[in-house]
Amino acid sequence: MAEQLSPDEKMHLITRNLQEVLGEEKLKQVLQERELKVYWGTATTGKPHVAYFVPMSKIADFLKAGCEVTILFADLHAFLDNMKAPWELLELRVQYYEQVIKAMLESIGVPLDKLKFIKGTDYQLSRQYTLDVYRLSSMVTEHDAKKAGAEVVKQVDHPLLSGLLYPGLQALDEEYLKVDAQFGGVDQRKIFTLAEKYLPTLGYAKRSHLMNPMVPGLTGTKMSSSEEDSKIDLLDKKEDVKKKLKKAFCEPGNIENNGLLSFVKHVLFPLHGEFSIKRDPKWGGDKVYTAFEEVEKDFAEELVHPGDLKASVEVALNKLLDPIRKKFETPELRKLSNTAYPDPSKTKAAVKGGKAAAAAGGEEEGLVPSRLDIRVGKIISVEKHPDADSLYLEKIDVGEAEPRTVVSGLVAFISQEELQDRMVLLLCNMKPQKMRGIESQAMLLCAAIEGEPRRVEPLDPPEGSSPGDRVFVEGCETGKPDDKLNPKKKVWEKLQVDLKVSGECVAQWKDQHLMTKLGQVTCKTLKGGNIC
Repeated sequence: MAEQLSPDEKMHLITRNLQEVLGEEKLKQVLQERELKVYWGTATTGKPHVAYFVPMSKIADFLKAGCEVTILFADLHAFLDNMKAPWELLELRVQYYEQVIKAMLESIGVPLDKLKFIKGTDYQLSRQYTLDVYRLSSMVTEHDAKKAGAEVVKQVDHPLLSGLLYPGLQALDEEYLKVDAQFGGVDQRKIFTLAEKYLPTLGYAKRSHLMNPMVPGLTGTKMSSSEEDSKIDLLDKKEDVKKKLKKAFCEPGNIENNGLLSFVKHVLFPLHGEFSIKRDPKWGGDKVYTAFEEVEKDFAEELVHPGDLKASVEVALNKLLDPIRKKFETPELRKLSNTAYPDPSKTKAAVKGGKAAAAAGGEEEGLVPSRLDIRVGKIISVEKHPDADSLYLEKIDVGEAEPRTVVSGLVAFISQEELQDRMVLLLCNMKPQKMRGIESQAMLLCAAIEGEPRRVEPLDPPEGSSPGDRVFVEGCETGKPDDKLNPKKKVWEKLQVDLKVSGECVAQWKDQHLMTKLGQVTCKTLKGGNIC
């Protein structure tokens, strides 16, 4: 097919649905002379999810346009990015990424023999590459390196030197992979401009850059491996896909930050050229769309119901996922998945893998903060306990069908009026306890400083938080909470010892921040307080 396309037709295929292209004229010039050489790199950190179909479908476009495509499994980058991938798991995660990405490409009909696969450490540890890293380090300022990685490298209060090296290595990859262009998300734009600025200072050519838009996740924010509610894993069962899509952000008529519409636009239309809405005959029956703009227009005008859009995406998505699930049914690949991504609540190695958990020194197997089900809640009512003067009942919305009843003495420190409609943090997997005859279904988390008088404040989630948002410890994002904490094991009591408020009023566990997807958990004034 590519031999029959003109340079202009190839350029259209290469650039369609991209948000931005840097160096477009240079690309056109290359296409007049020969086929384009492009690379896409992925750091082998968290498990790939369905948003990876967006670059996969774009890679299919590149191949249709006759491009020579290299896929880089950036294992060294995964380690440099705040140790998102522990050194001892690097090789296993590369193997997992290679298997799952090849399965994705096969599921959308991309011939693997047209692609070149390479691992970063195959060449990034060579003498010449290492020398170039030092040469680049002598030219790039700390400000430029930090700015370049701001949207890609994990941002922390005290960044490691490794995160500053990350953007420079990605720039050098363009030279060592001998490509004309690098392809990535628009979140990498600052790394791309750093490469354009500094590669010529080393005597290397400036490359072009192709940028995909960032696809919203199911919650309306960026789809992320560390945000369980924002993504669908490639190996999720059909019932899990249905459950996650059912909860997805999809307001009637709202086409902004709609992850489902974005998936239709950037994956389903480029692959199939059409999209079918499945609906009951009494609402007009099935309708096949041949242009995304028609789908978007009908949804904006509320001619397509969110429930029908979700059901139709579910059907199309499961067709893509079925061959991937089937491939990973083999014992070998199931074992690879479990060893590359061990359950942190069950393995001591996983405790050592996370930055925060590393501080624990592995003193007790499985004692990791991800076992705690901490969520954002909203107090919807406060009333006095009928049988205790010092206790009050709070009804708190935690994103479930019914609010939870919490018994606490917080009104002794904060007025009943101040608590009304306040956003707070709750530990939701404690065993319910009866307090003066009324069952408390969760624990309200507060900062406290002992003394006369005792001072207590509720912890504050980041602005814009919603009931049910998950709270996690930075560096320990993976792992699922226990269904119910066993009181005999004293898990909460052992972890709670290391929960403190920093001198900047940020909630921490062993010096690592408590976070939601929107930022840090704080308190108003109790610097150095305990969290209880």
